[in-house]
Amino acid sequence: MLNFVLLGAGRIGKIHANIIHDHPKANLKYVYDLNKKSSSIISQKYKCNSTNNPYETINSPEIDAVVIASSTPTHIDFINKSVKAGKAIFCEKPIDLNIRKVNRCWDKIKNSNVPIQIGFNRRYDPGHNEVQKSLMAGKIGKLEMIVITSRDPSPPPMSYLKSSGGIFRDCSIHDFDLARFILKNDPIVEVYANASRNVSKDFVKVNDYDTTMCILKSKKGVLIHINNSRRAIYGYDQRLEVFGSKGMLISNNIPKNNVESFNEKYSFSKNKIHNFFLERYHDSYRLQFDDFIKSVLNNAKPKVSFDDGKKALIIADCATQSVKRNKIIKIK
Repeated sequence: MLNFVLLGAGRIGKIHANIIHDHPKANLKYVYDLNKKSSSIISQKYKCNSTNNPYETINSPEIDAVVIASSTPTHIDFINKSVKAGKAIFCEKPIDLNIRKVNRCWDKIKNSNVPIQIGFNRRYDPGHNEVQKSLMAGKIGKLEMIVITSRDPSPPPMSYLKSSGGIFRDCSIHDFDLARFILKNDPIVEVYANASRNVSKDFVKVNDYDTTMCILKSKKGVLIHINNSRRAIYGYDQRLEVFGSKGMLISNNIPKNNVESFNEKYSFSKNKIHNFFLERYHDSYRLQFDDFIKSVLNNAKPKVSFDDGKKALIIADCATQSVKRNKIIKIK
């Protein structure tokens, strides 16, 4: 059994609180948030302690592991403090919005044996995972193209967008990591991105975009097309297509149920797809956390490392630069 402190009691924090509570080998001991009302809601619901001093709690001998689900600017400080205390770390993406800060953090902690997992949950989606396994098994021959579609049902509030770091660091970073997961040991070496404000002109106020397309290229010549939108009126659109010399693999959207309808007006109707990321990736969040628990208990390296978080952020930075400069950015 691992005793956890949860740092952050916002939307993502609530998700992690529920997952920790439900896991048979995890115990939610403490929760912290600057907003005491938010931490109080979790502490009352899951019968854990609310703390006003996260650093003291991280250092407590009662605590085995830390889940960092707080605002992005706090991540590195909590990582450094947790590593120093010898606590296993699960940290939500991104590690930080500034790659220089991430590199400095890595220089401080790289010689420690503390397990650190970054929250790229889409690797654990059963469909996406099966695509990767089938590809590795040679079922579609040599990999040639990857197409990733990721579209949100509606934009987040402007208050969130002001500090999100932009669509590439906030949304596309998941897709950059998914592409790297599919590519395995074939690194991405070129990034070209374009972006528009098709959903709302208000995005100009926060120096951000709502519609993007990225073309990435791997060292072996695999092309990756990633398209993102902040608005898909039909639901949370999440699709992965992998094309090879001997076929194609697709991980598709998941409808709310598999009932098909037939009547005098139409012969076939599919149910609406999920409208919320937690519904779509419900299984992947839990599988991700279970994998983290296993890695800590078995003294194994987490499958999604600090380095994975760093490399996805580098691609996001390159995409941002590509839009600004309207050119292909090479990754050294």
